[in-house]
Amino acid sequence: MPPPRIPPIHCLLSFEALARLRSVTLAADELNVTPSAVSHRMRQLESQLGVRLFARNDFTLSADGATYLAQVRQGLQALQQLPGSAPAAPRSAKLRLAVTPTFSRQILLPRLALFRHAYPDVELILQVAIPLLDVKAEEADLEIRYGTGPYAGVEQLRILSDEVVPVCSPDYLNEAGPFDGFDTLEQVSRARLIRSPLESWNTWFRACGIALPEPRAGAQFNDVGLMLDGAAAGFGVALMRLKLGRAWLDNGRLVRLSPRQVASPNHHFLCWKPGVLERWECAAFVDWLRLALA
Repeated sequence: MPPPRIPPIHCLLSFEALARLRSVTLAADELNVTPSAVSHRMRQLESQLGVRLFARNDFTLSADGATYLAQVRQGLQALQQLPGSAPAAPRSAKLRLAVTPTFSRQILLPRLALFRHAYPDVELILQVAIPLLDVKAEEADLEIRYGTGPYAGVEQLRILSDEVVPVCSPDYLNEAGPFDGFDTLEQVSRARLIRSPLESWNTWFRACGIALPEPRAGAQFNDVGLMLDGAAAGFGVALMRLKLGRAWLDNGRLVRLSPRQVASPNHHFLCWKPGVLERWECAAFVDWLRLALA
């Protein structure tokens, strides 16, 4: 069986430029060709490879595209190396990102491989930020904040909204249940409610028409992951964000108590100081994360 044909260099250059610039017009200007030529080269390259390199019309890379882009960039860098000359130092940059713990584990980290493949020269440094308290290890280029927003002195982009639902462990449900919707004063009053400053029970009470104040007693957690672990350990009923807590439902450690889900007033925001996006690595990450969570 003959080895696969190497794609034409003009197709590879067009793919790299389009993946980086996210615009057919900008890629065409950089390569001194027409936009239709760039589009034709992309169709030719995808046809030869037998895969889709872009997942959407906005030129978000597919998983195959992100992997292939890293290989193309490595190959183009090798071709730029003149015989007998010292290897060129790659264009590298450090990006410090302050992230909240549970968002990082459940939302960001599972997606970061695509960013690393697309931008292998960006060295990511993740720092822990405590939600609501604005505490982080050191100054960061970009920061994930959690709350109602907006935030003074920074530019910001809302990247994740969510809905909440009451949950508890199967053991606690057997102990204190049954609960039929967890949407009446009687049901809520006989449950141990887990408290957290990150998500007020008033959101659920108002949606269900329950005339109760915010609980003042009971276990309290300042981290979403710890709160859900506490609920899984039988501490009581927690108000869980569905996207952040999906893993606890999927593995059976927690069960929903209601088919109803209520929009949370809190959101996750990506924030940065004015001028930060002049650095290409910061602009690339903001654009990538916006599309990854769209």
